[in-house]
Amino acid sequence: MNRTFLTTIALLAALGCGPAVNSRGGANQPTPVQLASASAGQVDSLWLKADGLFRHGKWSDAQAELERLNLEFAPGDPRIARARFELAECYLESKSHLQAVREFRRVSDDLPGDDLAPEALLRAGDAYAELWRRPELDPTYAQTAIQTYRELQTRYPGTSAARRSVARIAGLEDLLALKQYKSGMYYFKYKAYDSAIIYFKDLAATYPRAPITPTALVQLVGIYKILGYQEDVNDTCGYLQRTNPGAAGVADACTGPPPPPPPAAPSARG
Repeated sequence: MNRTFLTTIALLAALGCGPAVNSRGGANQPTPVQLASASAGQVDSLWLKADGLFRHGKWSDAQAELERLNLEFAPGDPRIARARFELAECYLESKSHLQAVREFRRVSDDLPGDDLAPEALLRAGDAYAELWRRPELDPTYAQTAIQTYRELQTRYPGTSAARRSVARIAGLEDLLALKQYKSGMYYFKYKAYDSAIIYFKDLAATYPRAPITPTALVQLVGIYKILGYQEDVNDTCGYLQRTNPGAAGVADACTGPPPPPPPAAPSARG
């Protein structure tokens, strides 16, 4: 052995590298780290406190207690679903919508047989819907909310939550239709008739029951008249007279002359 090798061995021994040896000559096993946890009685007390704070609308305090409880519950504790649901509601009250969605989905996805699972999926959809505040904003969250409500109807048909989701979908679709109508009118204003036609036709096909749909079709008839598309006028008027004969503007659009084109956009100053 050379001097360098012996020096290395000595350093390793001094640093205590390698397994410790017990009195029997075997290597000692590492001592497992024990994580502190609450007793069953402490968990009961924590639950009573957290649930009380939640019921009294103390959202921030309840959130802190519920976050701790979710770490303390024993597996299979029947209160887990309720605790997660209440935590999600606390997040929603504090405008942490995506955190709320995660907790609601933990109830519906991890505990699908719990009585709260349908309600949790409904509230996940509500959280997404709240993120879409105005029709002019990007509609991604509204569309995700609708998808979540439809998932609820598929997974939990006939439940109270599924029945309530029907009206929520209709409300969002009405707003999406209004958004599309405004886009169509923007193009109509600037005489971009082909683009306006695309928006109005897609609106009618996607949201046939939206309140704004007859108005969009009346506008579509007017564009067809301007462009001289008489066959399209006849088809669209026939559809309107079958489905919405009493809607505002239908009688005039389908019998009168074409509406005047919108005023030209003001020219930019040089």
